[in-house]
Amino acid sequence: MRKIFGLLTVLFLLLPSVFSTAQEDDADTLEESYQEEPVTESGAEAEVEEIWADAVSSASHAKIRLNFIERLGIALAIIAVQILLFRLVWYLFRRLNVKLEQDGKDKIKPLTIKKFKLLSAKQIINIIEDFFKILKYVIIGVQLFLTIPIVFSFFSATKNLASTLFGYILNPLKNIAIGTIRYIPNLFTIIVIVIVTRYVLRGIKFLALQIEKGKLVIPGFYADWAEPTLKILQVLLWAFTVAIVYPYLPGSDSRAFQGVSVFVGIIFSLGSSTAIGNLVAGFVITYMRPFKIGDRVQIKEITGFVVEKNLMVVRLKTHKNEYVTFPNLMILSSNIINYNTSSDEDEEGLIIFAEITFGYSTPWQTVHDILINAALATDHIQKKPKPFVLQTKLDDFYACYQINCYTKDVSKVPAIYTMLYENIQNGFREADLDMTAAHYRVITNGK
Repeated sequence: MRKIFGLLTVLFLLLPSVFSTAQEDDADTLEESYQEEPVTESGAEAEVEEIWADAVSSASHAKIRLNFIERLGIALAIIAVQILLFRLVWYLFRRLNVKLEQDGKDKIKPLTIKKFKLLSAKQIINIIEDFFKILKYVIIGVQLFLTIPIVFSFFSATKNLASTLFGYILNPLKNIAIGTIRYIPNLFTIIVIVIVTRYVLRGIKFLALQIEKGKLVIPGFYADWAEPTLKILQVLLWAFTVAIVYPYLPGSDSRAFQGVSVFVGIIFSLGSSTAIGNLVAGFVITYMRPFKIGDRVQIKEITGFVVEKNLMVVRLKTHKNEYVTFPNLMILSSNIINYNTSSDEDEEGLIIFAEITFGYSTPWQTVHDILINAALATDHIQKKPKPFVLQTKLDDFYACYQINCYTKDVSKVPAIYTMLYENIQNGFREADLDMTAAHYRVITNGK
């Protein structure tokens, strides 16, 4: 407020010098208007003419002084009125802030959306106060921009300055208004293109939802492809829409607009090469269908359950409740073992196996029976197909036996192995067979 009063005070102090210059200019103008072409006369006529000229000059100066005082008075009155208006605006907004502080806490409620608190009552009050402050300075600025040119327009010495100040305000507004009117046809074109795009996307989304729910079946197109395909089509369609709308944007043909577009494109391409690679790899993995959420998989040396799969990363939860994150680029270049693909309803199940070694003194038929019985006694092992034994090695002192059995409870594989090992040990103990395999070394020449 003090700065505004200071500006008006400076304007008030400058008025006498400005107005004195204006007075001199007006006097010169009036004197020139009363001057006539010189007429050669003599005697009394010349004296009468001189007296008449002095009278006209005195009258013109008196009229100039009268006009100057009137205009000066009007200018000072306008300044005084504006000062009162400034004080009134300042007072009204101060009262609004006081009223807001007093009643706002009780009448203004927090802004919430579905039980999520976006803004507290205090934050809303602060936003309203900032809005009042901005509005107050806008009103005062408009008053200043209107007052100064009007005051300067009363005098010929500052009339051009008044026109210039008014031009600073009116010319941009006029250009904006003309540009807006000329842009209306392009705006309608953009609105029509966006509306058509939105309805096309709604139709595609409806079809994707029907495919995902299994109500619409397309041969060769899996239900889990519906969502990623929808996202791809959304991105492509919006990109196509932007390409169509681009020529209709204001300033799209200017070099500055084109330069900004190129700059943004370069920054995006340089700063997101890895991210774009993971994004593309995410789409490739989606259509490869190597696993789905909930599957038990092994990636590199990590075995766990897929708990998250998006276009950037895949997260596994191990049996120890550890969460491991793999970028899609790494997964695309790695071997993936999915233990769930063989446990579907139309499959026999996942084969789990365990290997033991036993000496040749025990018949292999006895070892096979013990291993098969141990497998059948283990929980979550399929009775059909029946467990079977493979002999994988005949070593110097023992044979290697591998028990294979089927299960569909892939999530319980560690527990199944534990129970299988326990049943194998119990089986050999009940048969009074020692599972310890002897090792022999032949020493020659003292070595």
